[in-house]
Amino acid sequence: MNGKKILFVSSELVPYLPENEVSLMSYEAPRMVNSKGGQIRIFMPRYGNINERRHQLHEVIRLSGMNLVINDMDMPLIIKVASIPRERIQVYFIDNEEYFKRKATFTDENGQMFADNDERAIFFAKGVVETVKKLNWTPDIIHVHGWMASLLPLYLRQYYADEPLFADSKIVTSVYGKSFEGSLDKEIYNKIAFDGIPEEAISLLKEPTYNNMLKVGVNFSDAIILAAEGIPEELQEYITNLQKPVLPYVSLQEFEEAYANFYNTEVLN
Repeated sequence: MNGKKILFVSSELVPYLPENEVSLMSYEAPRMVNSKGGQIRIFMPRYGNINERRHQLHEVIRLSGMNLVINDMDMPLIIKVASIPRERIQVYFIDNEEYFKRKATFTDENGQMFADNDERAIFFAKGVVETVKKLNWTPDIIHVHGWMASLLPLYLRQYYADEPLFADSKIVTSVYGKSFEGSLDKEIYNKIAFDGIPEEAISLLKEPTYNNMLKVGVNFSDAIILAAEGIPEELQEYITNLQKPVLPYVSLQEFEEAYANFYNTEVLN
């Protein structure tokens, strides 16, 4: 991994959010690459339940100030950063008052999914790409974790298809167990189509379930990691039929060598 640039894009990350499969591996994988001499950048949404004072988040003025168009609306992009001191890892946070101010991640106090989770996912995908462009940082690998980040491969390969910065970047999507029931707002299909993304790329999102969000993510990825034991059977079967490089599940205790080998032999070659 020495000298390789890896961009990690995640829905959740410890220590900023509680520990679960996604948030823990989103921390451990960058830490591993960092320890092996790789260069990393991590992006996540700046949810309102992240304690900015405790984690010393601060706005990066030179990266903020852009508007992203979401369903024909201009939404201001704010970029904040913080460091995980013991690992010397910097984390970039994608923020917007409308989408990420509320004091929760994906659901309200009654456990109901936020109605605008679809727009939040679109905003996050676009915000990451636009910020990396401003940083002028060319990743060798882009590693995606969690459903809120699952639109990134689609946007990179379709909306940003002509962006030279990512021309040689390989996309890896980690697939985890089902994390929400039901579906996102079905208007997500029209909102993404508004960006000029063709129907055949997003037909699955006419039913924006967890499985279909991840199917779209893996469709536009170069390789896939099964990052949990409890992956829905339908999703597992879909991934098998894609005939792309797949790393089967490995435990947290054994993942370092497996992930490093997968990056080097299956993704970068």
